[in-house]
Amino acid sequence: MAFNATTVAAAAAHAAQTTTQQLYANIDLTKLSWLEQMWAAWYIWIDNPIIATGLMSFLLHEFVYFGRSIPWIIIDSIPYFRQWKLQPNKVPTAQEQWECTKMVLFSHFTIELPAIWLFHPMAENFGMNTWQVPFPSWTTMVPQIAIFFVFEDMFHYFAHQALHYGPLYKHIHKIHHKYSAPFGLAAEYAHPAEVFILGTGTIAGPVLYCWYTHNLHIFTHIIPFWSGAEHHDFHHMAFTNNFSTSFRWCDRIFGTDNKYREYRARISAQKASMKNKSKSERDEAERKLIAEIEAEGQRAEAIAEGIMPASKTVKVQ
Repeated sequence: MAFNATTVAAAAAHAAQTTTQQLYANIDLTKLSWLEQMWAAWYIWIDNPIIATGLMSFLLHEFVYFGRSIPWIIIDSIPYFRQWKLQPNKVPTAQEQWECTKMVLFSHFTIELPAIWLFHPMAENFGMNTWQVPFPSWTTMVPQIAIFFVFEDMFHYFAHQALHYGPLYKHIHKIHHKYSAPFGLAAEYAHPAEVFILGTGTIAGPVLYCWYTHNLHIFTHIIPFWSGAEHHDFHHMAFTNNFSTSFRWCDRIFGTDNKYREYRARISAQKASMKNKSKSERDEAERKLIAEIEAEGQRAEAIAEGIMPASKTVKVQ
């Protein structure tokens, strides 16, 4: 029998259709939870597990990313809310927001979309479940979630520190530090290489776990944690501290939050000493402290780029 490209393509399409029809042949969907039923319905509707997983993952990423950013764009534009803003004198302009959005979308479609799409077949090859229902129990998922976030946080910590090394900072990571007062949309404002490097920590944990245990459902990998806005805001302001992402443990263990803790202590002492002062006096004192920390950060950035020798740094007191 002679085989050609048309014959092979037709056979592959028939196999995919047959497989899709049989995914849930032996499962009573009526006994599943509502979420599990919706999960199965999605895969049945799309009729191709690879497309269903890739599309769902990418759309979920975009929905969460822009869904949490847009409300803060609105809040930033309302002066009343600036009394709670970490750096109230730095409000991103519409032009900055738009430039940031274009860069983020470029990375999403050129780096993240291919990675998300290829994750399904790669992860399944290592043993990950995707379309399968019912979901694992919480007693199974909770330890897995903990492992993945600790792994990602540690990977991000060391990779982030490496990106502050001279050439890597100058040619890659500097883009992310464009904003000394970051805003929601700027979370993934970065060089495509950085998106790929730091994204590896998110993907590698589940892949390695699958390779070792052959026991993981992709549903386990969509629950987020974060160390907090103030923690990362200081990193952009001071440049040299707070490299963690999900937690703060690595920064505390390796002593890379020392300036941050000094800053928080100075803020507390300043508030205590100025509690009887006027609001304008308190705001001015805070502005001066932020300017001092930011100036130190600019010197540290110049050293990383090789513009200024290390001997000219001034320690923040």
